[in-house]
Amino acid sequence: MSLIFGLITGILFGFILQRSGILSYEKQVGALRLIDMAVFKLMLSAIIVGAIGIYFFYDIGVIKLSLKATSVGGQVAGGLIFGVGWALLGYCPGISAGALGEGHIDALWGMFGMLFGGAVYAVIYPFMKKYIISIGSYGKISLPQILGVNHWIVIVALTILILVMFIVFEKKRL
Repeated sequence: MSLIFGLITGILFGFILQRSGILSYEKQVGALRLIDMAVFKLMLSAIIVGAIGIYFFYDIGVIKLSLKATSVGGQVAGGLIFGVGWALLGYCPGISAGALGEGHIDALWGMFGMLFGGAVYAVIYPFMKKYIISIGSYGKISLPQILGVNHWIVIVALTILILVMFIVFEKKRL
């Protein structure tokens, strides 16, 4: 059942991506150049909706959280690879799959890049685990745990911050 639910939500999310125009190369490059915030607005909206949904279902006992260990080294390395790939291709990985589905053949390079990157990571994982992932390893923690507050306080604060960002983006016509 969870696979069916995942498929349905994935299709809905893909529909939203397509209808919003986020799959276009121009929107992606506009985001990278910080002259079009549509991509960031969509990502930030998804983060807030996801946080609210996850913690709502967690609080009523429908789901159980399974946190991954925090690794500053892993996050920095992964973020750099992600950012460089996005800048070189003009599509972030998930968007490249949607763009390919929309008929943008150039996004096929992103699909190859994801497969190649996954294979390289599998090969170099022992090195990464020893020298990179171990940097800044804090265990299984979350922002509310670090701050010592209820998760809803963090979610409300982030929601307000994101809404303020949206207002600024709109005033600047970004």
